[in-house]
Amino acid sequence: MQCKTQLRLLAEYNTGMNQQLYQVAAQLSPETLGADKKAFFKSILGSYNHIMVGDLIWLRRFTKHPTSFDLLTALHSFPTPQRLDEILYADFVELWQKRTQLDQIIEQWTSSLDEDSLGITLAYHTMKGAPANRILVSLLMHFFTHQIHHRGQITTLLAQEGLDFGETDLLLIIPNIEP
Repeated sequence: MQCKTQLRLLAEYNTGMNQQLYQVAAQLSPETLGADKKAFFKSILGSYNHIMVGDLIWLRRFTKHPTSFDLLTALHSFPTPQRLDEILYADFVELWQKRTQLDQIIEQWTSSLDEDSLGITLAYHTMKGAPANRILVSLLMHFFTHQIHHRGQITTLLAQEGLDFGETDLLLIIPNIEP
């Protein structure tokens, strides 16, 4: 199976999970969303913002890939994060709207990827300014698993608030192949 197919599956999964978990979190008050829960990014709102920060940092790096990723020009309406703990959107509803927009961009972009371009090396600089050179498909796997990792933290925080966030397994959207 092609890498592109797997990346599109991960993009679809991330969109679905983001919508599912944002919908659950929307039941909480702004005070509860912003309360310091002693999580790595302090609060539920901080954790959601961190996922957005990570996505924006990586997507901007991906625009420098030698092949053309025209869909990423849509990033002009998003801020450019300077820190991993930056709160880009203090208002949860606005954050959710921007998340929805970004997920659409990610899905469109992943669908437009050329299988051959996935093996090309991407040169970029880390947040600390160190140069790095890595294969695009590996960076994309990190990009998607980063969201999954932090959504796992968010599900813990939602559960601590007594909320049922439902099933979160990728398996739910993997097509079943009849023998």
